This record gives sequence, C-alpha cells and structure tokens, in this order.
Amino acid sequence: MIAIILTALVIAIHLYIVVLEMALWTTPTGRSAFGLTEEFAKQTKTLAANQGLYNGFLAAGLAYGLWRGADGREFVIFFLACVIVAGVFGAFTASRKILFIQALPAAAALGAVLLGR
Repeated sequence: MIAIILTALVIAIHLYIVVLEMALWTTPTGRSAFGLTEEFAKQTKTLAANQGLYNGFLAAGLAYGLWRGADGREFVIFFLACVIVAGVFGAFTASRKILFIQALPAAAALGAVLLGR
C-alpha cells in the first residue's frame, strides 16, 4: 500500500510538472516555479512543452503500471528508475532542487516497491 501511495505521489508531481511546462511556462506561476525571466520563458516555450510531454510519458507509464496491479510491477520499477535518472541528471545540469522534488520521491517509491510494501 505504501508503494502505491508513493508511486501515486510521483505521478501527481509529474502531472503538475506537465502543467507547469506545457501550459504555464510563460505565466507568472510557471516563471516563478523555474526562476525564469519573461524573455527567457518566451524563448524556450517550445522546448519546455517538449520537456513537459516527456514528464507526461513518465506519469503515464507509472499510472499504467499501477493500473495493471501485480502484473505492472516491472513497469512501475522501470518508470521509477527513469524518474530517478532524470532527477539526478536534472540536479547536475539544471537545479539541485530537482533531486529533492523529482528523484527523492521516486527513490522512496522504488524502495517501497522493491521491499514489497
């Protein structure tokens, strides 16, 4: 049950990131979340939307894994591992806070899944 709750939290985080990157990137909310200037946000809007789409794929893969129940365990493990890798990469290349917002919750969920919690 803990693994399901933590994985659902990771899904929710990624759905929020999708909204921020695809719909709110140039708004005050989106710019504030990522510390962007208005000019930079406008220049990178298309790139952010593409990035948001990939975050949506991560959320969709995790949701599919949960929907499959016990048969979806491998999907959940794979997509949580992908989230962790993306979070670590993002922490090194973009912002250290990504490690805590993205990678840490996914690592907690993955730990719970592997421990059968």
